[in-house]
Amino acid sequence: MSVFPLVFTSGWASGINSYAVVLLLGVLGATGVTDEVPASLQRPEVIAVAAVLFLCEAVIDKIPYLDTAWDSVHTVVRPVAGAVVAALLAGHNGSLPEAAAGAVGGSTALASHLVKAGTRMAVNTSPEPFSNIVVSLAEDLGVSGIIVFALFHPVPAAIIAAVLLALGLTVVGFLFSRIRRFLRRRRERRAGPGADPGRGTPAPT
Repeated sequence: MSVFPLVFTSGWASGINSYAVVLLLGVLGATGVTDEVPASLQRPEVIAVAAVLFLCEAVIDKIPYLDTAWDSVHTVVRPVAGAVVAALLAGHNGSLPEAAAGAVGGSTALASHLVKAGTRMAVNTSPEPFSNIVVSLAEDLGVSGIIVFALFHPVPAAIIAAVLLALGLTVVGFLFSRIRRFLRRRRERRAGPGADPGRGTPAPT
């Protein structure tokens, strides 16, 4: 069977939480639950590092504004992780060229990362912190569930990932105006009281 559905799904999941993807694949492969995971992801040091980083993200991702800073840093990390995981899966399976798999995994990870980051920027405009926690938990559970599902039912999992990606892009489009308000307020806070929000300098009296 072609590894493309698993590559696509892992790319989508990597754009949301790449550390969870590496950790889950490594643990499931090392424990013998599946033979679809390449040996390089099953190495103890890889699993340990992924576990530590996953725990860090699990905490930071639930704190308003800090999650957006974390997402900014991971604009490069998540697509690269998605491309590497996809290439490793393709190399292990052999049904898809590694370069093509890396391109699919990386581009899909970038798209889902942009959806995640854009959604979080909109959620951060909410005055209470609980929405961040709920959204973060939903993302963690969603990534975990779809990766496990994809290892045994790759095609349905890929369809679910594609639908979620399309819905996410649509939602972010609707939330764009809210994101713009968030950025404007952040610029105003940085400029300080009495500043001209459009220029970032003190307004004339």
